[in-house]
Amino acid sequence: MNILFFLKPKADLAYIYDYHTVRQAMEIMEHYKYSCVPILNRDGKYLGTITEGDLLWGLKKNGITNMRQIESTAVMKIQRRFDYKPVSIESDMEDLVKRSMEQNFVPVEDDDHNFIGIVTRRDIIGYLNDQVKGRQK
Repeated sequence: MNILFFLKPKADLAYIYDYHTVRQAMEIMEHYKYSCVPILNRDGKYLGTITEGDLLWGLKKNGITNMRQIESTAVMKIQRRFDYKPVSIESDMEDLVKRSMEQNFVPVEDDDHNFIGIVTRRDIIGYLNDQVKGRQK
């Protein structure tokens, strides 16, 4: 099974850039109701992920208590607990399943390491469920 079948393309996703501020990241996450988003650089390369928890604990750790500080703090100054590991577009279902056991979505990169989208854990579980149902018939 080709993972492109499951891919949610970059154009349909929310993500942030490494030059965004904490406020911009928070606004994007709030608007799309995401608890975790990919971080990209200006060239579209995947750098990692940031979660609501990373932002919350980062604000606390850095003593950021007002909106002016939030507006002027670069998102990359926030320590991230865990970056979701990406897979190559050439990866197989086994790679996706392994990664999805540890993270809510799996970032996908092309051959030049450009971020092209994600595969969600929900889509993977749905596919596996359909496979099990098909074998039971």
